Amino acid sequence: DILSRYWRSSGFNVLHTMGWDAFGLPAEQYAVKTNTHPAETTKKNVARFREQIRMLGLSYDWEREVDTTDPKYYRWSQWIFLQLFNSYFDPGEQRAKPIGHLVNELENENLVVAPDGTIHVNPTLEGLERVVGEVRVERVWRELSPEERREVIEDQRLAYVAEVPVNWCPGLGTVLANEEVIDGKSEVGGFPVERRPMRQWMLRITAYAERLLKDLEILDWPESLKEMQRNWIGKSVGAEVDFEIDVPVSEGEDLSITVFTTRPDTLYGATYMVLAPEHPLVDRICPPERRETIEAYRTQVSGKSERDRVAETKEKTGVFTGAYAINPVNDARIPIYIADYVVMGYGTGAIMAVPAHDERDYAFAKKFDLPIKYVVNPTKGDLPKEDRAFVEEGVAINSPLIDGMPTEAAKDRITAALAREGNAHRAVNYKLRDWLFSRQRYWGEPFPILLDEERRPVAVNEDELPITLPDMADFKPTGTPEPPLSKAADWLNITIDGKHYTRETNVMPQWAGSCWYYLRYIDPKNDNRFVDALKERYWMPVDLYVGGAEHAVLHLLYSRFWHKILYDQGQVSTPEPFMRLVNQGIILGEDGQKMSKARGNVVNPDDIVRDYGADSFRLYEMYMGPLEAMKPWATRDIVGMSRFLNAVWRNLVGDEEDPKVKPKVVSEPIPGALERLMNRTIKKVGDDIAAMRFNTAIAELIKLNNEMTKLTGIPRDLAETFVLMLSPLAPHIAEEIWSRLGHTKTLAHRPWPEYDPKKLAESTMELPVQVNGKLRDKISVPTDADEATILQAAQATPGVQQWINGKEIKKRLYVPKKLVNFVVA
Repeated sequence: DILSRYWRSSGFNVLHTMGWDAFGLPAEQYAVKTNTHPAETTKKNVARFREQIRMLGLSYDWEREVDTTDPKYYRWSQWIFLQLFNSYFDPGEQRAKPIGHLVNELENENLVVAPDGTIHVNPTLEGLERVVGEVRVERVWRELSPEERREVIEDQRLAYVAEVPVNWCPGLGTVLANEEVIDGKSEVGGFPVERRPMRQWMLRITAYAERLLKDLEILDWPESLKEMQRNWIGKSVGAEVDFEIDVPVSEGEDLSITVFTTRPDTLYGATYMVLAPEHPLVDRICPPERRETIEAYRTQVSGKSERDRVAETKEKTGVFTGAYAINPVNDARIPIYIADYVVMGYGTGAIMAVPAHDERDYAFAKKFDLPIKYVVNPTKGDLPKEDRAFVEEGVAINSPLIDGMPTEAAKDRITAALAREGNAHRAVNYKLRDWLFSRQRYWGEPFPILLDEERRPVAVNEDELPITLPDMADFKPTGTPEPPLSKAADWLNITIDGKHYTRETNVMPQWAGSCWYYLRYIDPKNDNRFVDALKERYWMPVDLYVGGAEHAVLHLLYSRFWHKILYDQGQVSTPEPFMRLVNQGIILGEDGQKMSKARGNVVNPDDIVRDYGADSFRLYEMYMGPLEAMKPWATRDIVGMSRFLNAVWRNLVGDEEDPKVKPKVVSEPIPGALERLMNRTIKKVGDDIAAMRFNTAIAELIKLNNEMTKLTGIPRDLAETFVLMLSPLAPHIAEEIWSRLGHTKTLAHRPWPEYDPKKLAESTMELPVQVNGKLRDKISVPTDADEATILQAAQATPGVQQWINGKEIKKRLYVPKKLVNFVVA
C-alpha cells in the first residue's frame, strides 16, 4: 500500500487490488465443523477481512475485487483448463499447440508413435533410432485402430486422467498434496493418511520443466527462491541403463529394470538394486515365498508421504524381493530389494545402489550387510575413507573399462559402450512430477468435463461455461474415494443428442483460482474474455509481487506454468507473469515464536487500532526492521510511533484539549539549513520507499520532525512537504492535517515533492583533526574550501597547537572531506 501510494503520487498508473482465494480444504473443513454451507462462511469471512483492510487504510481499487468462488470468475478458470485439455506439448518447438494440430501431423505421417506411447518425428524424416537405440520400431498412425488412436491422443493432452499413487486421507475424504502430509498425518486435522492408487486428473507441468528453469534467469527474484524452484524441478543429466532380471518370470519372457543415474561411471560399484514398493515389476519378479513379506512391507509404508520417505535423516527400511539382476558392465548377479526411500515419481522408480558413493545407499547397505565396493578415488590419489560414502567426483578405480579416467570422461565412455550394446542411452531427468489436479471435495471449481458411458472424458462446449456447483445441503465428504458431487443426482446426469453422460465429480484444487488471478484484476468485469488483450499488454507483466517464501515451489511455479501455456497460445503477451518478487519476513509473536492461535500469541489488529490508531499500527509494523527480516512483535513499542504522530499533530495542528498548544505553521521562508535538510529528506524518503526500506524512510521523517519541533514557527512550505512525505506511510493523519492546513481537496492526488539537487549539499563540513593519528580537535570549514585553507585552519586550532608547539611538522595530510592529520617529531 505504501508503494502504491508513493508511485501514484510520482505520476504512475498503479494497479493495486484485492481478491479472495476462497475455494479449498480449510474453508470446507470449517464449514463441516460448524455445519454451515461453505458459501455462507466464505461470504462472512470475506466481509470481515474487507472491513479490517479498510480500517487499515489500504488503498485497493475495490472496483477490481475478485473472488475465486464466484461463478463469473471460475468460469474462466474452467476455460483455461479446457485450453490445457485441448492442447499438447510439441517437444521440438518447446511449446503448446492445439491437439488438432497433432492429429493432422499423425494423419500426414510426419510423426510416429514409439512403443512407450511417446510421439516422435517419423524416422524416414529424422531418426527415431536416436531415441530407442538401434532397434528401429514405430507404430504407423494408419495402422492403429480407432481406440488405439484415441489412447495416443489422450496420452498427449496437457490435462489428462491417470491412475496414480496418491495421499488418501479417509478422515478428510480427499487426496492431499505431499506438502499437506506431516509424519503420515494430514496437516489439517491430524488424520491418518495412506498411499493408494486412484484415478486423478493430472497436468503435464513436466513438459515445461526446461522452460521453467531457463526463464528464471530473466526474473528479478531473490536468488534463494530461484534456487528453491531449481531444486524442486531438479534437472539431472545422466544415462538410463537396463539391468536384466536373472531368471525369466515366465516361459519365453525376459524382463529388465531400467534405472536413471547421474553417475554411470560408478556402475562397477553397483552391488544391489532397489525398486519403489509400488513399482509394477515387484509383483512379477517376487517368488511366491516372499509375497507375504513384500505385502506386509508395502502396507507399512503406505501411510508415509513421499516427503517423509525420502528424508535424508530417516532410518532406512526395506525387504529383499527374492529376485536378482545382472549388472551390465561385469555380469555380476546382484540382489533386488524394495525400500521406501525410492519413489515411483522420480526417474524410473528404480535405482542401481552404489553404497560406496551414495550416502543413502551406504546407510542401507550397512543396515542390511550388503557389499560396499569403492570405484572412485579422490583426484589426489588418496584412498577414500571406508567408514563413509565418497560422493565427490574423482578418478575411476576397480572399473576395467574406465580405470584411471576422471569422472566426466568416465561417464561418457561407459555410456557410449553400453549404448553400442543396446543397454543404455543418454537421458535428462527431472524431480518435478506432473501436477495432481483433482480433489474429492465439494468446495472447489467443477471440471468442465463430461464422462461418456465408457468413462472417457469429453470437454463441454465453451458456451456452456460456467459449470456451477450444485447447491447441496449434504456437502460433506463421503469418507470414500467417491466425491461428494456424486450425490447430486440431478446435476450429475446429462443427455446430449440421445447420449448419456455423467459430469466429472472431482473438483479442481485451490490452486486453480490462484494461478491466474493477477490477469483478472486487469479486466474483472469482462464477460467475453478472461482479459482484454489491449489491457493485458498495457499492464503485464506484474512489476512487483510481494509474497512469502512458502509460495516458492507451489503457487509461483503453478502460476508460471499456466501463464506459459497462455503465452504459447497467444492469449498473453509476456513469457513470465511476475518480473520482480520480494519475500517479506515473518512477524513473530511477542514470545519469539511464529504466531498461532494454538500458542495464544496472535495480535488482533482490531485491538491495536482501537488503542493506538491505524496509522501507528502501520508505522510500527514498517519500523520494526527491514521488510525481508524476521522480527518479533512488541506491542509496548507501538507507543513510540504514537508519540511521533502526536508530536507531528501538535506541531502542525496544535492541541484542541490544551489551548496553550497552538499550531506552529507560519507564512515564512524556510531557513537555509532547514531547507537543505528538507531537500535531503525528500530524496532519502523517496529513494527508501521505492527500495522498500520503509524503516529508514520513517527514521528520516522522525529526524525532520525533531528539527521542526525546535522551531517557534514552521514555514508552511516545509509543513506541507512533510505531510506529503508522511502520507504514504500514515495516510489518515496526513489527510486530516492536510485539511486542517486549509486544503479542500484530498492529498491522494497531489504529486510527490520534488527536491532541488543544488540544495542537497551542506555549505559547511566538519572535519576531525589528528596529530600522529590521534584525534586532537575538530574544525568547521566551507565545503568548497581548498586544501591550503583547510590545513591552515586545522593547524590554528587550540587542540592542535598544544601538541605541535616546539615540534617539527614532518607531514601535513588532508583526506578530502574525511580528516586532517599532522605528523610531528
